[in-house]
Amino acid sequence: MPGTWYRYDAELDLLILNVRVQPNARRTEIAGLYDGCLKIRVAAPPLEDKANTLLIDFLKKTFELPGGRVIIRRGSHGRSKTIEISQPGAAVLASVKMLPQP
Repeated sequence: MPGTWYRYDAELDLLILNVRVQPNARRTEIAGLYDGCLKIRVAAPPLEDKANTLLIDFLKKTFELPGGRVIIRRGSHGRSKTIEISQPGAAVLASVKMLPQP
């Protein structure tokens, strides 16, 4: 059963993640759940889009995805964000299911 922080749209082949970002952390890492979102700490300031860039790079590396498949759909100027991953594939879906659940 999917958690509240992610959903998969099979018709569009799109994985949607609700994340809460904590900028200026010591290291970039997944930090569990926060208020129905996946909490991710990023080791970059929220200035000049540095935290968003690091967040996208971290998700691409974590899920082993090529560039352009991970985008911030909503919340680029806030801490709560909606991330879309196009054509995630079975391996990414399995990886998401292994992450913290409510």
